[in-house]
Amino acid sequence: MTGSRAPSQDAHSQDIDHVASVLVACLPALHRGLERRIAREFPHPRLPDGQLALLFLVEEREGVTVRETAEALLMKPNNVSALVSQLTDLGLLERRQDTADKRVAHLYPTPLARERLAEARLLKQAYMARALRTLTDGDLDALGAALGALVSLPPSLHSPAG
Repeated sequence: MTGSRAPSQDAHSQDIDHVASVLVACLPALHRGLERRIAREFPHPRLPDGQLALLFLVEEREGVTVRETAEALLMKPNNVSALVSQLTDLGLLERRQDTADKRVAHLYPTPLARERLAEARLLKQAYMARALRTLTDGDLDALGAALGALVSLPPSLHSPAG
């Protein structure tokens, strides 16, 4: 019995290895393609990746602390503090002191940050929609079916066991 299960497990493992290999190659290429388009057409200065990651996180989790941000971004708190200072100086981030513990600051995107993040997101979505329109119906169906699985991957990559 175990002899008949081993080839199936090997085939499954090879499938996983193949999918992993293709995703590792494809996802950064998609990201770079979108970023290049944004760099050419976005009318505002491009922020470094660390600042962008911090802004997107703060937009998603308003009121997050520096420590929570550092944990979520897998960075040291002092590096996050430096990014927070830079973004605050640019008028893109707001620090609000915790009412119970004055040593803790909660982070919020400014209206300017919200506007620029929304603008960048809309541009990226438009570029991606344009690219998707070049695919066949079968390819679109396959991508649509895979979206749930793709969305569930990031948490497992960020966990210590992942």
